[in-house]
Amino acid sequence: MPEAEKPDTPATRKVGAALDEAGMTSRLVALTETARSADEAAASLNVEVCAIVKTLIFDLVPAAGPLAGQRVPVAVLISGDRRCDTGAVVRVLGCGGEISRPDAARVKEVTGYSIGGVSPVGLPDEVMVLIDAALGRSDTIWAAAGHTHLVFGCSFSELERLTGGRVTGDISLPVSS
Repeated sequence: MPEAEKPDTPATRKVGAALDEAGMTSRLVALTETARSADEAAASLNVEVCAIVKTLIFDLVPAAGPLAGQRVPVAVLISGDRRCDTGAVVRVLGCGGEISRPDAARVKEVTGYSIGGVSPVGLPDEVMVLIDAALGRSDTIWAAAGHTHLVFGCSFSELERLTGGRVTGDISLPVSS
C-alpha cells in the first residue's frame, strides 16, 4: 500500500490528537489514492470492503423524550459492505421521529469534517454514535481520519472505546447487488 505525505489540516490534527490521547497516533496512514468511498478506501488499502468504516451523519428529530422536536446529530458507523437501515436507527434509539441525511454544510458544521473525510473520532459530545456490529467481522478496520487521503486502522473494540458508541446489530442491511 503506497503511503503519501500526511495531510496537515485542522480536521486531521483533531483526529491525530484523539488518536494520540489513546496511544494510537502511529495508526494514521496517508494514501496516494483517494478514499472518498468505501470501495475507494478498500482498493487504496488493498483490503476487503467490509473492513472499511463508513461514518454516516444523520439528523434525527425525536418524537419523544427530552430532545423531542429538536434536531439531534447522529453518527452511524457502518461496515463498507452494508447500508444503513434508517428506520432501524430510529427504532434502536427508541424515540420515534424523523431521520434524514443533512447536506454537506450541515455535516461540516456538526462534525468539523467534510464529507469524504468524516472521522468517527473527534466528534463533538452532542453527536450520538451507533456502531454496526458487522464491523466486528474484520480484525482490523479502517476509518477516515479527517481527509480523503488519510485513514487509521484499529480493532473493533478500539473503535468502540475511541467513539464511546453504542454497538447494535440492527442498523444495517447487505448492499444489494
